Amino acid sequence: TRYFVDHRKVRVVGGQGGGGGHSFHSEPRKIFGGPDGGNGGDGGHVILKADRQTKSLFSILPFYQGFHGERGGSKNCYGANGAYLYVKVPVGTLVKEDGQVVADLTQHGEEYVAAYGGAGGKGNRFFLSNENRAPTLFTPGEPGQERVLHLELKTTAHAGLVGFPNAGKSSLLRAISRAKPAVAAYPFTTLNPHVGIVHYQDYEQVAVADIPGLIKGAHQNRGLGMAFLRHIERCGFFLYVVDLSVPQPWTQLQDLKYELEQYKKGLSERPCVVIGNKIDLAESRINLPLLKEQIDDRVIALSALTGHNLEELFFHLRELYDTYVKTEESRGQSPVKW
Repeated sequence: TRYFVDHRKVRVVGGQGGGGGHSFHSEPRKIFGGPDGGNGGDGGHVILKADRQTKSLFSILPFYQGFHGERGGSKNCYGANGAYLYVKVPVGTLVKEDGQVVADLTQHGEEYVAAYGGAGGKGNRFFLSNENRAPTLFTPGEPGQERVLHLELKTTAHAGLVGFPNAGKSSLLRAISRAKPAVAAYPFTTLNPHVGIVHYQDYEQVAVADIPGLIKGAHQNRGLGMAFLRHIERCGFFLYVVDLSVPQPWTQLQDLKYELEQYKKGLSERPCVVIGNKIDLAESRINLPLLKEQIDDRVIALSALTGHNLEELFFHLRELYDTYVKTEESRGQSPVKW
């Protein structure tokens, strides 16, 4: 079973540099040929590379060692450099060292050198000079850089589904995409983030993330607290999913925005739309006009179970996505593409 893992502690060590060569040229009828020990090769780096095909930190090992450089040879032959060791991580991986962020890999193919390889040693040929015509000095290769890094995955999606447990987020994601999150009649059915892709006729793709359900006090790490909020942070806009069948559904929206704001200031002010789910129930049809009176945000009433009014959601989702793309381009940043 492959589990979803969103944080890892990993020790990385660069490759050892190869030692310098120590030899003197030997050839018939050529006395005092001089030193010809070549330099050693540099050790290989350990490089983290963002890859969109990797979806979890599950495959990340606790230790990585770079390849060593080769020793310098005779006849002025230099040792080969150690090959680079590439470690694939998901797009959206945050790299921390001693609590400080040192890299944020948000684009496919982006690289970060986690540990530099050591420099190769010098052969005795390097120390040849007019004052010393037969040097015997040579140096060993330097050890590679050693670091302990903390990798933290924050799901990179355009839209985030925000709602309380059993509000219907997973059912809605199943209805609008090919993602297959678990659906059941008990709280916290979704324990890991799921990303579904909504396809449009012009080949644009909008990524929608289904995050584990939120409860009161999530910013204090209650329930699945930080496991939810860490992944919602990167989303460009939110889809608040409200269960219309419960009494006073507008209080759910107030509690959701409060938890987001307590976790990170300004998070609740991002573009959003309120989705009133379960409109197929009689209680929901009574609560819908009351909800629209209490809030200023746009409300889309639908049923993830029957598929009622999903067209309006598709249309408005594309509007939010186009606005997000224009905003990112106006800032000089490249929007996330799937």
